[in-house]
Amino acid sequence: MDATTGVSLELDDIQAGALYERPSPYVGTYLLLCIRDRRDGRELVRRLRRLVEPATAVGPVGETSVTVAFTYRGLEALGVPQASLDSFSPEFRQGMAARAAVLGDTGESGPERWEEPLGSPDVHVAIAVLSPDETQLEQVAVRAREAHAELPGIELIWRQDCHQLATGRTSFGFKDGIGQPAVEGSGRPPTDPRERPLKAGEVVLGYPDETGDLPPMPVPDVLGRNGTYVVFRKLHTKVAAYRSYLRARSATRAEEDLLGAKMVGRWQSGAPLALTPDEDDGELGGDPRRNNDFGFGDDPRGFKCPVGAHARRANPRDALDHEGSVDVRLHRMIRRGTSYGPPLPEGVTDDDGIDRGIIFVFAGAHLKRQFEFVKTQWLNDGIFIGAPLESDPLVGPRDGVGSFTVPQRPIRRRLQDLPPFVVTRGGEYCFAPSLSALAWLADLDT
Repeated sequence: MDATTGVSLELDDIQAGALYERPSPYVGTYLLLCIRDRRDGRELVRRLRRLVEPATAVGPVGETSVTVAFTYRGLEALGVPQASLDSFSPEFRQGMAARAAVLGDTGESGPERWEEPLGSPDVHVAIAVLSPDETQLEQVAVRAREAHAELPGIELIWRQDCHQLATGRTSFGFKDGIGQPAVEGSGRPPTDPRERPLKAGEVVLGYPDETGDLPPMPVPDVLGRNGTYVVFRKLHTKVAAYRSYLRARSATRAEEDLLGAKMVGRWQSGAPLALTPDEDDGELGGDPRRNNDFGFGDDPRGFKCPVGAHARRANPRDALDHEGSVDVRLHRMIRRGTSYGPPLPEGVTDDDGIDRGIIFVFAGAHLKRQFEFVKTQWLNDGIFIGAPLESDPLVGPRDGVGSFTVPQRPIRRRLQDLPPFVVTRGGEYCFAPSLSALAWLADLDT
């Protein structure tokens, strides 16, 4: 039980990788498997269950973790009863590819252009192996591969290696993963002292959420309780185009850095514009006790941090308090960003043709009002900030070109001809079951 909240999470039944932050820096591998034979599928689950650590087993950040999740088709392939399948959320049952138009994954980001086999009915099992070093990663990855290697009814259909640099920066050059919420009962303190921990039911099924109710949960209880929905997306980043855009609209390198920070909402070091709007502060950016201790309520017009900046859109914090109709806490979730591909060398503005980008993973109990709401209402649209024609300047979908407004005195600056900098390569809606549920899945019909 968390002494500060009185909430008791069954940590010994929750997958550690679905709840806790990752080591930093780290290396990792994502594997996608297809279940061709039901019996082999259940044996696979039995073997994977031995690799998954409960949240109670995780000490200081820096340990290797294995997380196992299933798509709707994967649960179907295992032989989960139809009544149980029907009890999952509609969004999960439909899958990400079917909801692409809702999410803004159209044009260059449309499912017809996704990297195979992402978005296809063949994606059944997702395994994430993350570790602080290559040696530990390979040891655990070998065990994960051995879990399916001798099962003819299981096929490895996709693999993506990933990493986080010691700087914590993504391919765009910005430090990521700073503003994570704390979860009641997890034992982990909040990084934002202004934000109290989220109710456990916002992330883990089987507990009250911010509304005071229990979120809808798959049946039977052993299948749904202590599980969480996981959103997995592979995003290709057009780093050269992003740098070229900034350079063409800046007279100096300092102006270029400032313009990039205005679009993101933080400087490359991670220092928030809300605390240091005029210049980067590397010491602040690297201090976890301070780099998340801020709000936007004192900057309603966005002179310090534009209201349309990526970080402010993704988590408006107290900026919407005055409206009274939006409870930001209902749209919070755990976000994990992982880089893939080699960084584009510093200063290069020509595309080298190498695929690089970000694997984004979101964990939460409500696919629609967490991930889908943030993606469609806050990132893709600008109505809530009074700019209906503007989408997120960094990750917003744009079939053509867009614009971005930078408030400043005496006259605001409006950037035009903003091209897309991020392209969706594919993704899946998954469910990360509890350890009890993994055992239940392995023993179906036995």
